[in-house]
Amino acid sequence: MKTLFPETPKYGNKPTVVDGIRFDSKGEAMRWSELVMLEKAGVIADLRRQVPFTIPADFTHDGKAERGIRYIADFVYSQCGKLIAEDFKGAKTEVYKLKRKFLLAQNPSLVFVESHK
Repeated sequence: MKTLFPETPKYGNKPTVVDGIRFDSKGEAMRWSELVMLEKAGVIADLRRQVPFTIPADFTHDGKAERGIRYIADFVYSQCGKLIAEDFKGAKTEVYKLKRKFLLAQNPSLVFVESHK
């Protein structure tokens, strides 16, 4: 029998579906619902989810094309004229920490928010 979430999550989170959208955890789904309400109230605008940033951008080194590293923010929106990237984290892996630093170094005006359980 095929299940909606066939794999056991690595960090013990419980995948959840809200409004037909699959989220990696209940907490992430709850945060999405909060952000949707804030957008409807006019507090934030341009709410998007799973927004990719390429850090650094694709480049060429010694004649060889190299791909940039992708960082995918859980939520991106604007508030008071500022672009905000938000990540809902249960566990901060070393890879996450590195990608976050690259993202901030390449986008100094970006406001970064970490939300958690």
